[in-house]
Amino acid sequence: MYTDVSICSKALVKIGIPPIASFDEPRVEAEVAGELYPTVRDALLVAYPWSFTIAQAELTRDPALEPADFAYAYFLPTDMLRSISAGSGGRGRGLLFRIRGSRLVTDADTVTLTYQRRVPEAEFPSFFVSALVARLAAEFAIPLTEATARSETLQRLAAAEFKLARLVDSQQATPLKVEDFTLIRVRG
Repeated sequence: MYTDVSICSKALVKIGIPPIASFDEPRVEAEVAGELYPTVRDALLVAYPWSFTIAQAELTRDPALEPADFAYAYFLPTDMLRSISAGSGGRGRGLLFRIRGSRLVTDADTVTLTYQRRVPEAEFPSFFVSALVARLAAEFAIPLTEATARSETLQRLAAAEFKLARLVDSQQATPLKVEDFTLIRVRG
């Protein structure tokens, strides 16, 4: 099982610094890790629609809000990082909508939202943890080692880990078929 501290400790070890046991330790490494981790984690989570983060929810209408350009407003899930698509009538896509603050606005009278959620570290698959550790190591390098060249090398390694993690994640579902494409219709 992974935790925020264990993931940060792996990143610290990767740059040659002893691991931490807690973000509350009186060490600069713990302070840097605790400060940077949430931002780097969330940025990596939303950088790609990871299969382990995808969820769907039937949204609840907000009767108090009357949006200008749409008929209805709906409350967004509290664990949402970003929206992927929205639908209605048992589908999770195909609906015209906008996110405005903490609400989704649309003309549909029911909404099924497909979205990325923030998941606990214990649910992170190993391929994502590898990419996150590489990214954290790159982010930790300058404040902890002041080695710019090392940070640049770690950034390249993090990009390669991210690419590999995306590849592994993309192979966990049936590829989507092209449903509506002008050239297919023309060919008849």
